[in-house]
Amino acid sequence: MKLNIQNETSRLRAVILGTAVSNGPEPSIEEAYDPKSVLHIKAGTYPEETDMVKEMEAVAEVFKKYDIKVYRPKVIEDYNQIFSRDIAFVIEDKLIKANILPDREREYEAIQHIVDEIDNDKVIVLPEECHVEGGDVMPWNDYIFIGTYSGEDYSDYITARTNMDAVIAIQELFPHKTVKSFELRKSNTDPKENALHLDCCFQPIGKDKAILHKNGFLVEREYEWLLNYFGKDNVFEITKDEMFNMNSNVFSISEDVIVSEKNFTRLNTWLREQGFTVEEVAYSEIAKQEGLLRCSTLPLIRD
Repeated sequence: MKLNIQNETSRLRAVILGTAVSNGPEPSIEEAYDPKSVLHIKAGTYPEETDMVKEMEAVAEVFKKYDIKVYRPKVIEDYNQIFSRDIAFVIEDKLIKANILPDREREYEAIQHIVDEIDNDKVIVLPEECHVEGGDVMPWNDYIFIGTYSGEDYSDYITARTNMDAVIAIQELFPHKTVKSFELRKSNTDPKENALHLDCCFQPIGKDKAILHKNGFLVEREYEWLLNYFGKDNVFEITKDEMFNMNSNVFSISEDVIVSEKNFTRLNTWLREQGFTVEEVAYSEIAKQEGLLRCSTLPLIRD
């Protein structure tokens, strides 16, 4: 398989879509990886496997409609394998294995049958000290945007997933690209104050537009840079509640087709006004684990 990912929005041809089959029992509060899951565990509203399977199959149907090759992980019994974006990501013709939370190592093993189709020298494993997850990494033509957290208290945050060692390693892998990192706001306890990944508060769409949430960024000038880069008129600013509901975590099939959650009324209306075709799906149960459409997809080939 010849990989090709230059940006977030070129026409999609092949993708790994996670799976909610045999998702395992509801985690305890201590086992949860993020504050939003904790919130739903405490409230008794943690998502049911049958609902999540149904939501993911609806996305698979949309991909089928657009003639996209869909790969799925091998199902590991009683194991959460929904968020395929966390475990690896593609830039240009290289697949980079993410260094993720140790508890999640088996998720990568479950896509080994797909990785085996890729040339060995195009599969990159970063050094151990480089922490990175795919939700923080966005190829955007000449740029690679990366969400990070470089505070001295990095190790205190289970929500801090990508460090500066990884940013430097990715810059070295792609010296011809400009790697731009953004400090994200982290909280172990308040999901409305936590940008788990860059795609929880920002995502480029179309050719020159973006969805953005100011409070997700720790450094205002870094947020301003994105605002200026895309231009105020091309940016859809989301509120704290919309960020909590994952409005920036939609997924582009092409420059003019976007898969979005059906309850994102304000966003979906704006997207249609901008000329996008919006494929609406129900994904609110998946969202309870602080991830949405971009998180559960790992694009392999775009035009």
